[in-house]
Amino acid sequence: MARPDKADAVAELTDKFRSSNAAVLTEYRGLTVAQLKQLRRSLGENAQYAVVKNTLTKIAANEAGISTLDDLFNGPTAVAFVTGDPVESAKGLRDFAKDNPNLVIKGGVLDGKTMSADEFKKLADLESREVLLAKLAGAMKGKQSQAAALFQALPSKFVRTAEALRAKKAEQGGAE
Repeated sequence: MARPDKADAVAELTDKFRSSNAAVLTEYRGLTVAQLKQLRRSLGENAQYAVVKNTLTKIAANEAGISTLDDLFNGPTAVAFVTGDPVESAKGLRDFAKDNPNLVIKGGVLDGKTMSADEFKKLADLESREVLLAKLAGAMKGKQSQAAALFQALPSKFVRTAEALRAKKAEQGGAE
């Protein structure tokens, strides 16, 4: 029979897996407590970084419907549970790993899809959600301006054409 403290730990981890947009598994061997504290700060406000027990975390992931991570639960493991923008947290992990090579990104899951360490590094290279939305809004505004200019050009071109026809008819009528 499972001990109550272990059952509680599995239930808590299961909730974290279910409520997170992303979960990134890392190996933290060789990092000091101060470095782990710095890593937690670099992940941003919308991420929690927790050192976990492999067996309990594997059970919790399976209970949350994530069975594709089983191979990654070996060695000292910590999980970054991301509830906000996963790009921000991926950038924090990537930048911290550049400065501290002891942090190894193993892989993880993003919106239910399993991702490798390389895919998380590519995710970190993306611009943040806000920047992408701003670029999209700018592009849409530009297209709207072009459409407005086109719609304004049609009536004015029609008026100029009608005026040219009227002037031509008046000229032809005066020449006869």
